[in-house]
Amino acid sequence: MQYLWAFIIGGLLCAAGQILIDYTKLTPARILVSYVVTGVILGGIGVYKPLVEFAGAGASVPLTGFGYLLSKGVREAVDESGFLGVFTGGLTAGAAGITAAMVMALIISLLFRPKSKSA
Repeated sequence: MQYLWAFIIGGLLCAAGQILIDYTKLTPARILVSYVVTGVILGGIGVYKPLVEFAGAGASVPLTGFGYLLSKGVREAVDESGFLGVFTGGLTAGAAGITAAMVMALIISLLFRPKSKSA
């Protein structure tokens, strides 16, 4: 049942993004940024944590989940380090995911060569 809820919640988040792309003049970059900011805001006020606990990866994998991770990291770092945690918490919390993305991008760039789209 947990997989079903993850699929439904994650699908709804992605469908909302697709609707924004199709029916507004917002660029994909602005939509992505708004998803991260929404995750930060919802995480900061404590609304996103119950959704992550309920939907698991369906709520933590989309970009709103990254925003939630940033807000959670800042909150924990502020509790530990005080004001300095505002600057270090988000980077510390997101470091593993960001590093994994960079390493995978490097590996893929070494394995494959880009091709020209004009043929």
